[in-house]
Amino acid sequence: MTEKLFNIWILFSHSIMNTVWDILPIVATIIGFQLLVIRKPLKNPKKIAIGFFYVLIGIALFLEGLELALFPLGKVMATQLTDPEFINAGNVLNWKDYIWVYIFAFSIGFSTTLAEPSLLAVAIKAQEISGGAIRSWPLRLAVSCGVAFGIALGVFRIVTGAELYLFIIAGYAVVLFQTLFSPKMIIGLAYDSGGVTTSTVTVPLVTALGLGLSSTVPGRNPLLDGFGLIAFASLFPIIAVLAYAWFAEWRANRKT
Repeated sequence: MTEKLFNIWILFSHSIMNTVWDILPIVATIIGFQLLVIRKPLKNPKKIAIGFFYVLIGIALFLEGLELALFPLGKVMATQLTDPEFINAGNVLNWKDYIWVYIFAFSIGFSTTLAEPSLLAVAIKAQEISGGAIRSWPLRLAVSCGVAFGIALGVFRIVTGAELYLFIIAGYAVVLFQTLFSPKMIIGLAYDSGGVTTSTVTVPLVTALGLGLSSTVPGRNPLLDGFGLIAFASLFPIIAVLAYAWFAEWRANRKT
């Protein structure tokens, strides 16, 4: 037990050191601009130091959690769902055999996005600034559905081995078309919604799912096929939010 705790402490110490080097440029930039450019002392330096300490510990714990839980979990789920005994697949690869993988990808995309802290923050601010014209909960649902569909489609691409650029070009063509006819108030928020989904909760599980899936599906290469799901997770929320704006505007016009 003591040896196990010691090993955990060694691993955590390495994570802390790596995190220090990662956040050191941020600290140097902020303090440098404050003291050398603005030329004013830091307010509440004690609170700032405590805050950076919390950030340091939090990021280190988060990284350890990724390595110990989320990445292995995503890979294990992908392996189990693509096991030939589970899907009852024959010698010939058929995309229809992986129906449970698509359902799992949709579910994990929806649930992780709905719980994404960055999306929650953006949705609350959008509701406050718009005076309630943009509601937080429908916006979160629209973004979550977009991510879920995008990840499921990305998994389909991995299974079939289709070219990534074809999906991305077609998706952004849809986005450009929607942008021309969408309310101006929602366009910037829609584009930002694609970015906030690729954050702390969604990215680790989606990345692990893609790498695990490409490692187990016959004929797929993790380096060539394992990445790209994040692109789907960023693109389709834009489409979903713009579609939600269209629907909301149509419903408002119909009432009037």
